[in-house]
Amino acid sequence: MTLRATSTVLVGRQTELAALRGTFQRVRGGEPAAVLVGGEAGVGKSRLIDEFGRLVVADGGRLLIGQCLELGEQGLPFAPFAAALRAVLRRDGGEVFDGYEHEFARLLPELARTPGRAPLGPGGSSVPPASLDAHQGYLFELVGELFARLAADAPLVLVIEDLHWADRSTRDLISFLIRAARTARVMLVCTYRSDELHRGHPLRPFLAELDRTRGVERVDLARLDRDGTAAILADLLGGEPVTRAIDNIHDRAQGNPFFIEELVAAGDPAGCADLPGTLRDLLLARVDRLPESAQRVLRIAAAGGNRLSHDLLATVAGEPEAELESALRAAVAAQLIVADPDGGYEFRHALVREAVHDELLPGEHGRLHARYAVAIENQPQLVAAGRAPAEVAHHWYAAHDHPRALTAALAAAKAAAARYAYAEQSRLLERVLELWEQVPDAAERLGMDHLALLEETLSAAWTAGDHSRAVTLTRAALAEVDRTAEPLRAARLLERRGQLLRLLDKGDGADETRAAYRLIAELDDDPERVRLLADIAIQLARIDSAEASPVAEQVMVSARALDDPASLLSAELASLRIDCWKLPDEVRLAALARAEELARVTGDQSSLVTVLVSSSDTLFELGRYAESVKAAERGVDCARQFGISRSTGAFLFSNQAEALLALGRWDEAEAMCAQAARLDPPGALGLHWLQLRARLWLARGNPGADDLIARALAFLGRRHFGPAGRLPLYELQIDAAYASGDLPAGLVAAREALCAVAASDYPRYRWPALAAATRV
Repeated sequence: MTLRATSTVLVGRQTELAALRGTFQRVRGGEPAAVLVGGEAGVGKSRLIDEFGRLVVADGGRLLIGQCLELGEQGLPFAPFAAALRAVLRRDGGEVFDGYEHEFARLLPELARTPGRAPLGPGGSSVPPASLDAHQGYLFELVGELFARLAADAPLVLVIEDLHWADRSTRDLISFLIRAARTARVMLVCTYRSDELHRGHPLRPFLAELDRTRGVERVDLARLDRDGTAAILADLLGGEPVTRAIDNIHDRAQGNPFFIEELVAAGDPAGCADLPGTLRDLLLARVDRLPESAQRVLRIAAAGGNRLSHDLLATVAGEPEAELESALRAAVAAQLIVADPDGGYEFRHALVREAVHDELLPGEHGRLHARYAVAIENQPQLVAAGRAPAEVAHHWYAAHDHPRALTAALAAAKAAAARYAYAEQSRLLERVLELWEQVPDAAERLGMDHLALLEETLSAAWTAGDHSRAVTLTRAALAEVDRTAEPLRAARLLERRGQLLRLLDKGDGADETRAAYRLIAELDDDPERVRLLADIAIQLARIDSAEASPVAEQVMVSARALDDPASLLSAELASLRIDCWKLPDEVRLAALARAEELARVTGDQSSLVTVLVSSSDTLFELGRYAESVKAAERGVDCARQFGISRSTGAFLFSNQAEALLALGRWDEAEAMCAQAARLDPPGALGLHWLQLRARLWLARGNPGADDLIARALAFLGRRHFGPAGRLPLYELQIDAAYASGDLPAGLVAAREALCAVAASDYPRYRWPALAAATRV
């Protein structure tokens, strides 16, 4: 019999392959689609995708493949996208990035070396640190637009392998592409190990969320039956296997194709009952048959990860080149590792690497990881561009060298922030917190005290959208801060905690916000205090506008006394947010004009976008709809350039849509709603466009209106959601009930709207709700 190491036939996957091909044909016709391919390790996900990819290319499609790295949540952000974009760069050249090479260098650092482009600054950043937290949405948009350009030439299939190892930023970008970008003629295929998804694994809620998204399909690969095992054995052995071999292998491998291949490669299938019964021993059986030199090199390689360069392996191994190549040749011949096109090596299956790595002795484990850390620190080019900080942090942590792991994790966190990978920054800072107690001189090594680290971790968690963790961090930080010695610091933490409690619907944040005010009410004026008072005033307005107004007046007096443009801007914004509707029309517009000028003078682009949102909103309320559209248009480019399109900037699109609806320009309004939807603003930030589009679709009889209406009305379930947010939803609820002929439901909604009207100070929202109530 001719013994083959891997099967060349696709067994038992015809149904799944047909499903993938059917989806691809729909994508070719213009639909976007996403497919999640799950199954236990070794069940044949990669083999299925390989076959599907071959058919895609043969059918005129374009295939891009990226793999997640086993560095955990603290690992290299966006790794699979970097691999896919690297393939694009090789084939299409830098021109394909359409002049945005510098921005794409966040994902593909070698683009920063493109001739004529400004070099990245420290940590990979070319922008001031204060503005870094605004750019992730902009980066995501650019990626979506690039894929759209590629798909215009040929339908594009992007494969992301090993999603169970994905970092948070990679998951966020995938979510954006699936839920927001929804680019025509792009098919996203993600594979993951279902047996890795233990309780608490971050991929579980991510998959659950995607399951509720239109256009997402699941393909679950089950184990093969006995006939499937027999078909693989026949291919591997080059002839029909005996019944005993089929039964033996099937009982041991239980239909897992990889295990079947490993059992066959380890020895005569008829005698494999003599092999150890555990998977690790099964996987190591072939390793044990290698020469000792090859086994030693495999152990060294296993500590480096599933894929590594030849130069890195050679540096860590420290062996003569001839001996190293001889050992590697033996491992390649045994098909335990494979050589990749970039001149490196990859374990044929991650389970082999895991098994070899688990066999390392404790001292050997620490020593090898330390050698990898030193090698990468000394020669960052030994790993792919941009990977060094994450790799160094991973290896020092695995080496149990706590002092070096501490500083490396902080450096990696800064590098992650520079690439807009805020979730990875947050998790790396959590690791720094974990290691703090184990390093006596941590403060000296990091150049910050524990409270400063808590504050930085809190900021990262806030930016990453991990509000639950951020609340916990505010509690820890408040336990450490000396409120008497540092009242401003304590007040900022209290104000932030109040915001978080309200965002999480765990309270209205009133106690925290009022406590923050008491701490700084009597302090001497300085710009920091004034800006914090302005934020407190805005938070108080959500609780009690009568209580907020005196604070806003105090902020204005202090800002004028300081004659500081940034303080004056904060004061103007607070005043406008709190008392705008009380002011005469021309006074209100003049205040907005002053705020816009101050934002431009101070270079505060985020506040400029906020002002333009308020301007368009005010002009709409005054019935000046065409001017409202123009005001919002002025802010779109600014929001996009500074990366805040998915937050404050999302209202620029929805405000335009609202004014266009009032002007009767429904098609243009739909286009604006579609742009806002593609941005996928999080949480309540996405409610405005959602309710507007729901009303538009309801008026047009669009069959998807019911789904949009249900999504919007779900916000009524929030306990701490004020009348200004509830009234437009009651109006939508009344309209939907009226359209469906469900008058009892309309009456219920009308009663709730009237109660909310009585509690609202905002005429803009009261009158439309009252008008809607009269219809039922």
